[in-house]
Amino acid sequence: MTTAWVFPGQGSQFVGMARDLYEKYSSARLVLDAADSVLGFSLSKLMFEGPEAELTDTINAQPALLAHSIAALAALQQTSNNSLAEASFVAGHSMGEYSAFVAAGVLDFADGIKLVRARGEAMKRAGVQRPGAMAAILGVEDEKIQEICKNAGAVQVANFNAPGQIVISGEKEAIERAVENAKKAGAKRAIVLAVSIAAHSELMRPAIEEFRAAVLMTPLQSPRVPIISNVTAEPMNDVGEMRQEMLAQLTSSVQWVKSVAWMEAQGVTEFLELGAKDVLTGLNKRIAKTATTKPIGTAEQIEKFLERATA
Repeated sequence: MTTAWVFPGQGSQFVGMARDLYEKYSSARLVLDAADSVLGFSLSKLMFEGPEAELTDTINAQPALLAHSIAALAALQQTSNNSLAEASFVAGHSMGEYSAFVAAGVLDFADGIKLVRARGEAMKRAGVQRPGAMAAILGVEDEKIQEICKNAGAVQVANFNAPGQIVISGEKEAIERAVENAKKAGAKRAIVLAVSIAAHSELMRPAIEEFRAAVLMTPLQSPRVPIISNVTAEPMNDVGEMRQEMLAQLTSSVQWVKSVAWMEAQGVTEFLELGAKDVLTGLNKRIAKTATTKPIGTAEQIEKFLERATA
């Protein structure tokens, strides 16, 4: 069995996230307590109890998702033998890439929490400075969507999530034109999302300049396991390349389809989604033709996985 760990990004947060891990596993409790200490407020309480609007704010959602993912990984490692808690590759979707950096030993957990908090702050300010929109398009070929974006104005593909499932991002009016044109092109679904930050678009350019100092100041180490880049869908091998990724990722498309397909082509037979919900599990089932994919984000899911693995 060749395993890859994958980590979810923003949108997977929910009130109550990681509470069962905190209550059941001492290792997960240490992770979440450390997040509270680093940030200087009770992120864990916000994760467990809400309010939802505050948790969904990008400055809180990003560290919450990182904390949940690393708590799930810690719980898995606490309860399994080494062969069940190893990965040949790691990857994260958008903000989830920072969870992959921590899992691979590139980032210390405390530094990772501080860095995604800074990332959220930079993105939030860029969203105020240059408001935008995002939309999900289902059932239209990639090439056609890219053509639609080109003709609609300041809009681009934000996420290549799965075959026939794409998210676009950019200026509000351009997004609306693209959505209408996608419907005319036969989209099964084309809807504007309830967000004001145009992630993975040129509207995030101001965030790069603000975030650059935090990226350059944060210590990074060489990865213990290959990390697959959101931007290139290929392994990142050195610290300089990873710093460049952290900045470029803000305005670049998330190449999730190519990332998963690349890992499968290298012989990955099992994807484990470590973190909140199971969004990537659903996407990966549509991408990977031969590999299995399982969510590992709750105490129950960890127990079921270990039962199957040791049966």
